[in-house]
Amino acid sequence: MEDNLQLTDLSPDPVEEWQRMLKFCNLAAAEQQAMARSVEPLMKRSTELVVNTYDYLRAVPETAAILGWEDTVDEDHLEERRRFFTIWLARTLGLDTSDEFAFYLFRAGQYHAGQGPRTIHTPPAYVTISIGMVLASFANYMIDAQLPAEVIALAMAGWSKYLSVQLNQMSMGYSIARDFSNGDFATRVTLFGRMRPLIGKTELPVPLLSGAKIHDLLKKFFDYYPQSRAVVLDRVWQSHDKADSLWIEVMPVYVPRKGWRILHNGRALGFEKGFNELVRENDEVAIFPPGR
Repeated sequence: MEDNLQLTDLSPDPVEEWQRMLKFCNLAAAEQQAMARSVEPLMKRSTELVVNTYDYLRAVPETAAILGWEDTVDEDHLEERRRFFTIWLARTLGLDTSDEFAFYLFRAGQYHAGQGPRTIHTPPAYVTISIGMVLASFANYMIDAQLPAEVIALAMAGWSKYLSVQLNQMSMGYSIARDFSNGDFATRVTLFGRMRPLIGKTELPVPLLSGAKIHDLLKKFFDYYPQSRAVVLDRVWQSHDKADSLWIEVMPVYVPRKGWRILHNGRALGFEKGFNELVRENDEVAIFPPGR
């Protein structure tokens, strides 16, 4: 493994982070059973929750401004929002723990960072508090349905844990997207082969700060598009024996898989500085699959 073709400090993989945090929140069997008992009364009120949520958001000046509804509500946009919320609510009430839902929430966080089709930036405080408001609605709906107090308590404990894990996924997507968009100039990344349908693009600009290296560009790319890691990169584990530590730390390192090539201005990066090469404005980086 060539030292100059190693990527370090990549953000956690969204699916691994999702499963790790689901395990960490330790949803107890009694909590899951209570959550299941609450689903029917919550589902009956789901349309009400969706409608009331967006009535409230357009009535509050700050959130109306964020959505671009200061003067009038865009009905097409409102329908899109309600549809997204309805799908999210259905999957939430179904206690979706799938890997696909992990990416769905990660992408939602990127959308909140202004990376969605309408490029609307939603400050994270509003997302966090909105999750709290959903939980408050859940509690009120369960009370209205006259569920036993012990069921409500256990269900709320479970929903709080599960929605906190969801919030962590969205926060991760948001932070990565905000970091991705920060730069003094943009370098074009051109994609070939299976990368094109995987990313949905043939090329894209990656914003970079002055003095950035190829490593910085690739970190941004593979953090923002984590689904491409398993295709392009191999993960290996390296041990680091620090002088000020009583134990050896093991850290993941990513390297291009066999046959994959990353070119900088048409030159293979396996020579000289590798990923430590500086990137300048108007440079181009290309990612080629085996056989190209």
